[in-house]
Amino acid sequence: MTTFVLLHGGGMGGWTWKHVRELLEAKGHKVYTPTFTGFGEREHLIGRDVGNATHVRDIVNVLKFEDIRDAVLVAHSYSGTVAPGVLADPDAAGRVSRVIYLDAIIPHAGERIASLMGYATEEDLAGLEAMLDRGEGPIGSGVHEMQRKLAKEHPHMMAPEREKWLLDNLSDQPMRATACVIAVGAESIKVPVDYIAAKHTVMGMMHDRARQLGWPVHDHPGDHALLVGDPEGTTDLILKITAGN
Repeated sequence: MTTFVLLHGGGMGGWTWKHVRELLEAKGHKVYTPTFTGFGEREHLIGRDVGNATHVRDIVNVLKFEDIRDAVLVAHSYSGTVAPGVLADPDAAGRVSRVIYLDAIIPHAGERIASLMGYATEEDLAGLEAMLDRGEGPIGSGVHEMQRKLAKEHPHMMAPEREKWLLDNLSDQPMRATACVIAVGAESIKVPVDYIAAKHTVMGMMHDRARQLGWPVHDHPGDHALLVGDPEGTTDLILKITAGN
């Protein structure tokens, strides 16, 4: 039996792991699917002060208070920027034995998501973060609406009713999480890391980063929402990786 802590992507929540969680639990594994502050069922807590450090603490506290040990941390999309900070926190020491990046962002220390992904300049983001520090500027980044618009142009690789469930439940992402500096980069992770790379995705540069870091890369034929569109294939890959320990 393996303990999995599944971290969600931008605009999403722990709910996006519903189908993968059911499959893993049916095989006898222990599964946690926490939701970051300001997302999903915790969207009412969104604020200008909610950023990467908040989300790192969210997960560290789950590990600490649930007394989770020897866990596999699976990070999808945005949460790839959270995982390194979790691993570096003293309260998480010894609690995570392996990390799997699921078509996730791979940050280096000092980078910001929006500039890393090519959505804004470093100068603009520094100014935006200063504005947030003053209690001004946008609270959310509008990522949920961006995803819905993109889905109209490029539908997800899943049944229409499954896609509707995904899109209807999206929530905003705190602007600070998008604009702030990532304090701890993926280059600092000491435990084994594998990367699952979707074929149809905007994360191609991240696939290259995974290879540059020497991480094993496992290809998946789906798109960025593979955990929702193909939970069976996603689960099989996760279990194949963990079985190789």
